[in-house]
Amino acid sequence: MAENLKSQVDAAVADVDFGANNYQIEMNTNKGRILIDLWGDRAPGHCNNIIGLTKIGYYDGIIFHRVIKGFMNQAGCPQGQGTGGPGYTIDQEFNDAQHLPGVLSMARTSDPNSAGSQFFLCNANASSLNGQYTAFGKTADDDSLAVVIAIGDVATDPQDRPVDDVVIESAKVVETAK
Repeated sequence: MAENLKSQVDAAVADVDFGANNYQIEMNTNKGRILIDLWGDRAPGHCNNIIGLTKIGYYDGIIFHRVIKGFMNQAGCPQGQGTGGPGYTIDQEFNDAQHLPGVLSMARTSDPNSAGSQFFLCNANASSLNGQYTAFGKTADDDSLAVVIAIGDVATDPQDRPVDDVVIESAKVVETAK
């Protein structure tokens, strides 16, 4: 069982205020920089979760372990296999956001309330996921979307794992006053 990081995440987000600030996640990958606008008004629990995990350095060094061209790029498993998480889960926050290219959404098991640390970025229109997965952000600019699409184009093995690792070298939270 993975160490439960919930208390560390909760402490890291104690000062998060979606009413006063906008939040972004900046991921520096070996394929380029991805800047993501978070939607605190649509899915505050999911936004707090990724902010907290990012602040404690959880995503630094994590790989995109599953990439499907024309669909999505998935990361957030500490083992790099798609089976790990932060030792806790969060409840779904389904909303009306569309799973369009560049949208950030939370991965989960068949249980809608099983999300933890694994997320995916849509590299194409994934409308079949609308209303079934919690979308909680989107790439902030065209350059970031281009990186997401480039990751979606990498060569993969039969299990959808990139042949050459795609790594989140570092991630940080960007906070700006509204």
